[in-house]
Amino acid sequence: MMGRESRSEKEAGTLTSALPVTRRGFLKRLGLLGGGIIIYLTVGGPSVRARTPREGFITGNVPTDFNAFLRIGEDNRVTCFVGKIEMGQGVITSFAQMLAEELDISYDSVNMVMGNTDLCPWDAGTWGSLSTRLYGRFVKEAACEAKGVLKELASDYLLCPVERLVTRDGVVFDRDRPMDRVTYGRLTGGKVIERHLKELPPLKPASEFTISGKSYLRRDAFEKVTGQAQYAGDIRLPGMAYAKILRPPAHGAKLRSVDTSAAEKMKDVQVIRDGDLIAVLHPYPDEAQKALGKIKARFEVPDTGIDDQNIFDHLLKNAPKPSIASEEGELKAGEKQSENIIEETYLNSYVSHAPMETHTALAAIERNKATVWASTQSPFATRELVAQALGFSPEDVCVITPFVGGGFGGKVASAQAVEAARLAKMAGKPVMVLWSRTEELFYDTFRPAAVVKIRSGMDSAGRITLWDYDVYFAGQRGSEQFYEIPHHREAVYGEWRIGPGIHPFDVGPWRAPAANTNVYARELHIHFMASKAGKDPLEYRLSHLKDKRMRRVLEAAAETFGWTAGKTPSGRGYGISCGIDAETYVACMAEAEVDRESGEIRVKRVVCAQDMGQVVNPEGAILQMEGCVIMGLGYALTEEVRFRNGRILDTNFDTYRIPLFSWTPEIETVLVENKELPPKGGGEPAIVCMGGVLATAVLDATGAKMLQLPMTSDRVKEALKRV
Repeated sequence: MMGRESRSEKEAGTLTSALPVTRRGFLKRLGLLGGGIIIYLTVGGPSVRARTPREGFITGNVPTDFNAFLRIGEDNRVTCFVGKIEMGQGVITSFAQMLAEELDISYDSVNMVMGNTDLCPWDAGTWGSLSTRLYGRFVKEAACEAKGVLKELASDYLLCPVERLVTRDGVVFDRDRPMDRVTYGRLTGGKVIERHLKELPPLKPASEFTISGKSYLRRDAFEKVTGQAQYAGDIRLPGMAYAKILRPPAHGAKLRSVDTSAAEKMKDVQVIRDGDLIAVLHPYPDEAQKALGKIKARFEVPDTGIDDQNIFDHLLKNAPKPSIASEEGELKAGEKQSENIIEETYLNSYVSHAPMETHTALAAIERNKATVWASTQSPFATRELVAQALGFSPEDVCVITPFVGGGFGGKVASAQAVEAARLAKMAGKPVMVLWSRTEELFYDTFRPAAVVKIRSGMDSAGRITLWDYDVYFAGQRGSEQFYEIPHHREAVYGEWRIGPGIHPFDVGPWRAPAANTNVYARELHIHFMASKAGKDPLEYRLSHLKDKRMRRVLEAAAETFGWTAGKTPSGRGYGISCGIDAETYVACMAEAEVDRESGEIRVKRVVCAQDMGQVVNPEGAILQMEGCVIMGLGYALTEEVRFRNGRILDTNFDTYRIPLFSWTPEIETVLVENKELPPKGGGEPAIVCMGGVLATAVLDATGAKMLQLPMTSDRVKEALKRV
C-alpha cells in the first residue's frame, strides 16, 4: 500500500509513451528504483505480445524492450510498475492480486506503482475496460517469467535441479528437501540481473488460484475514507502559483480586444499572455480569480443557429456515409416475411462526464526537466503533448498521475496539463491550473448527441423477421446484433470520435462510448415488439436467444429479481435490458414507478447480473456494477447539456443534475461464474443497460414511449399525453 512505499514509489502513477524505452534508458532508471532484480520481457524472448494478439492502437506501441516489469527487493517485497492509473476502478487492487497469484507471494507483500512516466512501462491509457482483461495478462506473464528466472537462480544457489524447485510465499525450496530454501530477496542480493527464459511456462490455471477470485478491500480505501489520498490539486511545491485563465463565453468565440491593466496593478499578480493563452497568476487561487475579474475582454460570438432542440435535425442532415457493423440475410426478404412493421426514432442528448474532481495539473520546470502532476487517464499521451508545447524532448518530461477523482473517458484529453506547463515555463515558477466547475462543464469533451432509427418486422407468430438499424454519430459499440434474427443490418453513420465541423463543440468517449445509446434503443424497441406480439418481454427475448452466455445472465437476473410473466404494459413498472460490452455479458431488471402529475420517475429496485469470465476481485467487481447502476441513473433520467450558439447553458450542478444519494434504489448484483474464460472488462458493462432498463420499466408502468434520453419529467408528461 502507498504508506509502505518509498517517496519515488509514492509519487509514481501510470505512464504512456509512444517512444520505445531503450535498454540504456531503462537501466538509467534503476537509479530511481534502488536495488533489486528487474524482470522484463524482451523481443526475441517470450514476449507478452507474442502470446497476446495485438489490438491495434491498444498494444501496437508497447515498448519493444519490455512490456511489464517488477522489482524484487532484498526485503522480499515486490513492487509492480504498471502503465495504468487508478481513478476509482480498483485496478490498484486487482493488479496486485494477479501479480501475487502468479509469482507465488503474499498479496500484502506487493507495492503498486502507477502513473509515472519516468518509472512505469508504456500504456495507451486507462479506458475501455482494458486494464484487467488486457494489461492484466501482461502483468501475469511478467510474473510468470520472473518466477522462472528465480527458479534458475535458486538452482545455482541451492545446487538443486530446477525441476525439483517449488515456489511459495516468496521462497524457493527443494520439494525433496524442504529445508533447503532461499527467499526471493536473498536471490536478488541487491543486484540488477538481466535475464529471460527461453520459453515462457504456462500461466497458473484458475483451479489453482488462492488469491485471484477472493475479495480484498481496496488498497486505496483507507486513504480515501480518511482524506489522506492525494489528488493533483493536493500537491504543493515551494513558490507555486495558481493560474486563472481567460475563457471565451461560447465555443467558436473569437477574442477581439483585451485590457489587462487593472489586473496588472494588483499586488502579487502576474499576468501572462502567449497567443491564445491569457492568464493571471497569484499565490492564492481566490486572489487569482479576483484578478481575472479585472480583465476587460470583448469576444465575437458566432450565431450558428444550432441548439439542443434542433441538434438532431442538424446531425441527420450532415451524416456521413454508413459503415456496416453486422448483417445477415436480406432486408427485402425480411420485409416480405413480416406481417407487422414497427418503426421508431430514438434520440440521445449530449452528456457531460461531470467528475467530482475537475481537470487539474501542477507543472514545474527545473534544469530543462518538466514534471507535471495531472489528473489524466493517459499520462504518456499527455507527456507527448506537454513536450510538444514546451519544445522539449519527451524524455525530459515526466507526468505523474496521483489518484484521479473520476474520469469516465473525459480525462483522456489533458488540456489543463499543457496549460500549466506553458504557464510554468513563462512564469519561471511552478503553476497549478485547476478548472472551476463552470470550466469543466464548458471544456469537457461531451458524449455526442445521437439518433437511432429502427425499422423492424415480425411474422404472425411474433417472431422477429426484419431488423434494419441505423445509428447516427453515437458509434458502433453495442450496435451489433446478438438476438436471432434471420434478416438484419446494423449501419453506423459516424463514430463518436468524428472530427470537428459536425458538433458545436468537442465530443469524446463517455463510459462505454456508443453502447449506452445503442443498447437503450435496441432494448426499448425489442420491448415494443414484445408488446405488439402480446408476449412477456422476458420470454420474448429468450425465444430469440441462442447465445448461452446471454441466456445465462438473463435467466440469473430473472431468478434474483423474481420475474413473473406479464404482457407490457402491465402496470408493474418492470424493465429489462441486455448488453455485451468489453467482452462481458450483462442483463439488468428494474422496478420503477411514475408520478403522473410531476412526471418524476422513482427507481425502486435494480438487479444486475453479469458474466465477466474469471473474477479477480469479486468485491471490486460488485462495487463497479453498483457504481454503474447509480451513474446510469443520471444519463437515463436527468443529464443533458443544454446549449445555444456555442454557449453552454448549464454551468454547475444546480441545473446539470447528476444522481443524488436519495435516488439510489435497492441494488442487487449477481456474478455469473465462468472460470473457463480469462478476466473480461468490469468497469463499464453494467452502465450500458441503464437507459434501456428504465425506459422499458416506464413503458411497462404507464404505456408511455420514452423515445429520448434523458427521460426528464417534462418528457415523461408529454409521453403520457400520447398514451
